[in-house]
Amino acid sequence: MIMRKFFMIGALMVSSILSAQNPIQVKLVDEKTVDEKPMIKGWINGDEYSEATLTIYPAKNPNGQAIVACPGGGYAGIAVTHEGHDMAAWFNTQGITYAVLHYRMPYGKHEIPLSDAHQAIRYMRKNGEKWGIKQLGIMGSSAGGHLASTAATHFDAETRPDFQILFYPVVTMTDYTHQGSKDNLLGKNPSEELVKLYSNELQVTEQTPPAFIMHSSNDDAVPVLNSINYYLALCKHGVWSSMHLYPIGGHGWGYNESFPYKAQWKDELEKWLREIHK
Repeated sequence: MIMRKFFMIGALMVSSILSAQNPIQVKLVDEKTVDEKPMIKGWINGDEYSEATLTIYPAKNPNGQAIVACPGGGYAGIAVTHEGHDMAAWFNTQGITYAVLHYRMPYGKHEIPLSDAHQAIRYMRKNGEKWGIKQLGIMGSSAGGHLASTAATHFDAETRPDFQILFYPVVTMTDYTHQGSKDNLLGKNPSEELVKLYSNELQVTEQTPPAFIMHSSNDDAVPVLNSINYYLALCKHGVWSSMHLYPIGGHGWGYNESFPYKAQWKDELEKWLREIHK
């Protein structure tokens, strides 16, 4: 019985690994900001980079859904492992094609990360037929959650995501923001107009896509009010959304095993994705 249990666990692990193999990496070029690229450097696991790329993990048995993930890093770099690539196998096993966006850093040039997110959405839609994509969402963690919520509130007909998933997101640029993210995105002395433009709880409309939001109440880096006020704005405008607050966990847990509510958020998100897929 014990040997059978170990065999089943091993088979599941192998299945998960195989489901996320052979990723496809593409460079994203936005002609509007291409001249800025040599200046915009960020870090990935300690290494510098300056080009926007998209790493795509096609689902072996696609269910029609796809996700573009934006890892966090305070708009100074990106935490690509536990907030990015580590989730690929789990999403693939659900039939979801998954892509990790290595977006460029702004250094006060606020339009650059959003430009890269829009390019990623365009690319996935343009190539959607080959991966069976019918519903495309944007996902982000921390500052990547700000980028994802910006993409979900600043769009045109071509770049609107169909849904959004936010892990402990920076949402606002007002009093309860993450100051490092704000400074890196907008600069040290942004105008009130720019602060309002990138305070995404103020940009919600009836056209904002459905949202799944997660946050820990004891997050000392990004106050939980970012998620709460965004959720209230979504509710005010009749946007179908779900918010999940956990009493502990702090900030930056992503796909880490150390987060005590990992099994819970995975179960809740999986159910939510099935609901919006109906």
